[in-house]
Amino acid sequence: MQNGPAVRRRKLGAELRALRTRAGLTSGEAARLVGWHQSKVSRIETGASGVKPDDLRLLLDAYEVRDRHLRELLLILAGSEDAGGPNRWWHAYRGVLPPTYRDYISLESQASAMRTLETTVVPGLLQTAEYARAVTRAAVNDLSEDRLDVLVEVRLARQDVLRSQHPLKLCAVLDEAVLRREVGGPEVMARQLERLCEAARLPQVRLQILPFTAGAHVGLTGPFVIFSFPSTSDLDVVVLDQLTSSLYLERKEDLMAYSEAFDSLQSHALSPEDSLDYIAGIGDGA
Repeated sequence: MQNGPAVRRRKLGAELRALRTRAGLTSGEAARLVGWHQSKVSRIETGASGVKPDDLRLLLDAYEVRDRHLRELLLILAGSEDAGGPNRWWHAYRGVLPPTYRDYISLESQASAMRTLETTVVPGLLQTAEYARAVTRAAVNDLSEDRLDVLVEVRLARQDVLRSQHPLKLCAVLDEAVLRREVGGPEVMARQLERLCEAARLPQVRLQILPFTAGAHVGLTGPFVIFSFPSTSDLDVVVLDQLTSSLYLERKEDLMAYSEAFDSLQSHALSPEDSLDYIAGIGDGA
């Protein structure tokens, strides 16, 4: 279990090693192509050291990597402030958002799919502004109104990944407690339930409810997110949110375990159609 930067270094190194092998080059040959010592290539590939964005571009050119999306993703993993094109909006909030949150947003912006279990609150990508304000105010102590406004603004800006030309595919399983917990008052909650119904009808969103009647389940250990990326599955990662930071799980065994857990949760949850009716029914009774 590691922090974001360490995970990104190792994942970036592993992907660069795979790209070099695919290009038919040894580490020594790759080093000569870009004018480095072989040990530098080895340190980057093992994750022992990071790689500067300009150096990464040299390697990608040497390996003849033309896939634009893959190049942008790898540049983001390298910490490039220029990667992501017009989608790098979060860089404007460097002085406000902690690095771990910016890491999370950068991964979210480049992912092709996201699987998430939520046991307490509505996922950020599906929150209304009022709901996001109430959740943020409760989660962060002594928050000024100006900073609260910025954090809500960021939360809403993140939701653009669901409306882009190639939208993120979101699969979400929500414990019934998420629907029953009154956040921000009855009117705010009623509008939030309406938003969930709207989101559930989007083709890129699969929303399922895990009712109380499902009893004990593997998700009782806590919420999690699994990000999947285009072009390669070796960059997939599990994210566990903590109170003051995020933890990242990168090992194949961890990814397999959480993927199997998510499959199990989906099988115990209501179907998307029944879930939509369930949400609407709670909203009508609110």
